[in-house]
Amino acid sequence: MKLDFPIAAVLFDMDGLMLDSERAVLRAWRQAAREHGHDFDDSVLHAMVGLHDRLCRAMLLERFGPDLPIDAIFARTEALYLGRIEAGIPLKPGLTELLDWLDAVRLPKAVATSSTRQRAQGNLRSSGLLPRFPVSVCGDEIEQPKPAPDIYLKAADLLGVAPAHCIVLEDSEPGVQAALAAGMTPIQIPDIKPPSTALRALGHRIVGSLGQAHSLLREAVWQRTCCLV
Repeated sequence: MKLDFPIAAVLFDMDGLMLDSERAVLRAWRQAAREHGHDFDDSVLHAMVGLHDRLCRAMLLERFGPDLPIDAIFARTEALYLGRIEAGIPLKPGLTELLDWLDAVRLPKAVATSSTRQRAQGNLRSSGLLPRFPVSVCGDEIEQPKPAPDIYLKAADLLGVAPAHCIVLEDSEPGVQAALAAGMTPIQIPDIKPPSTALRALGHRIVGSLGQAHSLLREAVWQRTCCLV
């Protein structure tokens, strides 16, 4: 479980990892689908967690057929979601303490989210996180979305660090797969959807909170500092 390599940067997913926003997204999906005569049950909603919009579209059309009013449902979902987050998005417990510590030990950090730049900027701004992340990569800025490694490789490149020395904090299965494909070390903090048996078999680190992830990082940095003394 210990992190036994030099950590050069920590890369953060956004929804469900830093922001308690996934539930609002899924409620918006469910309502929008019902308004257009369809039922997105939990299996459908959970399958979309962590996926880029393009992959969500493909999955929904495959499941419900080409007659699904996909554009109307997407537009209504976005409107409902924006309405629900106008008052601000709650931060996940332990996030502020983790960010403060990373700043204190001068570990670079970045956001790598499947959300579009417009949505990500809005969410980070309304939650007060925007000034804390000078580097971010969004789902509409890369060729292949999660679970492909593109978004994390681009974030590492912008920070000027080697992928092998990056920690990735993720809540979703596609995000963990993307981190592993990028040659990085993911720490998963599951949100709505628990890790599947197949995902657990990958052998990555899974913890129950950002506080626990913080403890792993702090121990790794402390041990390396002691070794250099």
